[in-house]
Amino acid sequence: MDWLTPEEWSAVSLSLRVAFWATLLSLPLGVLTAYALARWQFPGRQLLNGLVHLPLILPPVVTGYLLLLTFGTQGPIGGFLESFGIVFAFRWTGAALAAGVMAFPLMVRAMRLSIEAVDPKLEQAAATLGASGPWVFCTITLPLILPGVLAGAILAFAKAMGEFGATITFVSNIPGQTQTLPSAIYAFLQVPGGESSAMRLVIISVIVAMGALLASEIVARRIARRVSGQ
Repeated sequence: MDWLTPEEWSAVSLSLRVAFWATLLSLPLGVLTAYALARWQFPGRQLLNGLVHLPLILPPVVTGYLLLLTFGTQGPIGGFLESFGIVFAFRWTGAALAAGVMAFPLMVRAMRLSIEAVDPKLEQAAATLGASGPWVFCTITLPLILPGVLAGAILAFAKAMGEFGATITFVSNIPGQTQTLPSAIYAFLQVPGGESSAMRLVIISVIVAMGALLASEIVARRIARRVSGQ
């Protein structure tokens, strides 16, 4: 991308890396959480549902501050992980963690809707034939909800690419290390003559966001056709 400066390309490439790992690492937990909320009845189910969606309601800065208190070097989890050489605060790994937390509700919601659209009788029929729970999930449920899983992953990736508030609070805005696409746009707008650089990054952000929305819409239509039997 010759039309991007090295600093701009650094922000774009870091955002892609952060969004990729945030989506990939949260995907298994997202599937498990969505399945639990859609199929299981257990004490604290509504509390879990509230915690999952809490990042959508809280100001992103609050989420980032809570992450800093928890996963910072002085936090209970961050201090423990630091003894193993795992550091999140003011690192790109922390940006991935913050982006994953903020994107998690969108991922879970898309997957949950897909799971709820699957007729439970199909799973019950397989279970009565002697199939174990994990086997039923892998052979019956997962193929049917795969479009929903993909839609959730796409939305999560787009959200992670655009995450700003929690990220800048948790890992700051360090060029080349934690400066993601939104952080770079913010930084360019704070200096004279930075509008052109900010505009180029805004264009990239819009392209990524629109592409993700179109892709998720296509996948959602596939889900509707599959459920209706067409």
